[in-house]
Amino acid sequence: MTAALEDLLRGLAPQVLGVLVRRYGQFDACEDAVQEALLAAAVQWPAGGVPERPKAWLCTVAGRSLVDQWRTDSARRRREAAAALDPANEPPDNPDDTLTVLLLCCHPALSPPSQLALTLRAVGGLSTAQVAAAFLVPAGTMAQRISRAKQRIRDAGARFELPAPGDRPARLAVVEHVLYLLFNEGYTTTSGPQLLRPDLTAEAIRLARLLHRLLPGDGEAAGLLALMLLTDARRAARTDPDGMIMPLADQDRSRWDRAAIAEGQALLTRTLGAGPVGQYQIQAAIAAVHDEAPTAGDTDWPQILVLYDVLDRVAPGPVVTLSRAVAVAAVHGPVAGLAALGTLDHDGRLGHSHRLDAVRAHLLEQAGDPAAARECYLRAARMTASVPEQRYLTRRAALLPGPPGSP
Repeated sequence: MTAALEDLLRGLAPQVLGVLVRRYGQFDACEDAVQEALLAAAVQWPAGGVPERPKAWLCTVAGRSLVDQWRTDSARRRREAAAALDPANEPPDNPDDTLTVLLLCCHPALSPPSQLALTLRAVGGLSTAQVAAAFLVPAGTMAQRISRAKQRIRDAGARFELPAPGDRPARLAVVEHVLYLLFNEGYTTTSGPQLLRPDLTAEAIRLARLLHRLLPGDGEAAGLLALMLLTDARRAARTDPDGMIMPLADQDRSRWDRAAIAEGQALLTRTLGAGPVGQYQIQAAIAAVHDEAPTAGDTDWPQILVLYDVLDRVAPGPVVTLSRAVAVAAVHGPVAGLAALGTLDHDGRLGHSHRLDAVRAHLLEQAGDPAAARECYLRAARMTASVPEQRYLTRRAALLPGPPGSP
């Protein structure tokens, strides 16, 4: 398929699913039928051309797939289904359908991995094999995960309707968190030989654009999209020609995507001060300060520290404390940064992450304790499953002197 055709199908997928679920009320069966219709379109449209009404075509094919599954049902149901297949009965576009599908895929009864998988399939329009490839698991394993997710939604009694107004903020927060996790996995993969997964970051940005379009007045939806754009703008400069990680301070800023930065800044300008400020808007503001600096030495670290102080009040957590410690070190020196970092020593939430030791190593190196920094770099390298991060941390350790007799 061409990129334009793929974009068309992925944009139509949640709309068609919304139409079918409204008609038939069975999310799991309808979602399978939509996948069948997308596959048929991917095979037929490149050769025969895109139909005049592509959404109606997909609705018809998916509806017929459902009818085939229900051949043993009553004649009444078959007549109703046949009537629903008439393109003249196609309902007008309803943006709430797409939002409802997105909320349903991110149902709180599901685990985050299941939310991610179902979102990519039902809203992203990816096949099970494509979702499996995105998360580096066998297709059979992913098929089971998606099937269990749909079963859990059914068991939870979830209905195809927007949550009550009082429930929407919490449900939207789950959707935003799922997209945030998807972007982060693409921007810094947790395991394997690659540092970046541009396919995942691109899909996260596409879905964040969709969410922002559906909720143009939601500050956090705009903030999440801005954060992704301002962060992804640095992607090309994150590694050197040999694939070695380049820290932010050492990156060639001429390689940053200025158009993405400008778009992210414009989103922030329209959003900040227009309503309640949430964690994604604050994180986007921090990213914007970094992106605005012509050189690393021009970075306004006092402003970044103030923003982290605000973020720590709005959305406290170990990752925020970790990042804030770096800002403290930049403003008040590495010893102060290490003291801020010390508050995490007994926080079990970072017990399986290499990030605490990696940041501590960096600050110890700045504080003039190379032997201790070397030990922390090596310990961090042993804890990460990312090959590029292992290479980077091991290299940093090798540049520092160790205890007598060490290699």
